[in-house]
Amino acid sequence: MNAGGAAFYGPDEVRDLLDYPGCIDAVRSAMSALSWSKAEQPLRTIIPLGPGELFGLMPGTYALRGLFGAKLVSVFNDPDRPGHLTHRGVVVLFDRADGGIRCIADAGAVTDIRTACASAAATDAMARRDSRVLAIFGTGAQARSHIRALLHVRPIGRIVIWGRSARRARELEEWAARETGLEAFSTTDGKAAAADADIICTVTAAAEPILLGDWVSPGTHVNLVGSSHLGPTETDNSLVARSRYVADSRASALAAAAEFAAAKAAGIVDDSHIAGEIGDVLLDRIPGRTDAGEVTLYKSLGHVMQDLASAAYVDERARGRNTS
Repeated sequence: MNAGGAAFYGPDEVRDLLDYPGCIDAVRSAMSALSWSKAEQPLRTIIPLGPGELFGLMPGTYALRGLFGAKLVSVFNDPDRPGHLTHRGVVVLFDRADGGIRCIADAGAVTDIRTACASAAATDAMARRDSRVLAIFGTGAQARSHIRALLHVRPIGRIVIWGRSARRARELEEWAARETGLEAFSTTDGKAAAADADIICTVTAAAEPILLGDWVSPGTHVNLVGSSHLGPTETDNSLVARSRYVADSRASALAAAAEFAAAKAAGIVDDSHIAGEIGDVLLDRIPGRTDAGEVTLYKSLGHVMQDLASAAYVDERARGRNTS
């Protein structure tokens, strides 16, 4: 579709063009560029609209690709609509060559896929190579996209689903078994879900911890994804303190990582506890883990460079199809 001279990609087009392996590679490149570049990236602006309702503005540049742009997005968490997209809006991509709009892409579909792909890229860089048991805390759209993405980076053999609602957890268990052909199990017991996990992804709208540090076994890798602003926390201070803590963006983590902020306020950690950015790991500046028994943690706040890279990938694939 064409919008005023710029290509427009709706949700169906984004899902068709933004394949998981390609998006994982795009996000890897973007996060490496973020950590490598000296360019200052503005922090996102979050405007609360009501309980569980936010409006966000995320501007940024991707200088190595000659791109800049922004994501405008509403985030509405509706507990009565499990599995629905919580993010709605647009990603607008500009071309540095002439300042023109290159494309506009549906932000809900981009966010759904690129968030999971960022977790997959971090997992690939930080989780043990022999990780086989994946635990998903949450039953919404991100739970499904994380299951799809994580299977591209580790030889997952078993999937465990945790949810507050036994019915919703069971529905996701059944979907996961059909989608992947793997053994799947669901529970409302968080401790049981975490017990044997090699990789844990928290993708909830929880206001208070649903994953405790004492439940996490040595050697586990954790992706903390659900909380993207100060206030709601998905895990307790002990997990933050005992983990090798890596962020997508150090500046963003210091400003908006709720779990880190809570541990810092309690005097358990200080800013030096952030080992680095995932881009530093991808660039081999720092190790993703230092030994097999270490608990590693990737804090995903979501960075606009992930959105710009994903939108650019969608646009490139679409233009390639049109010229072939």
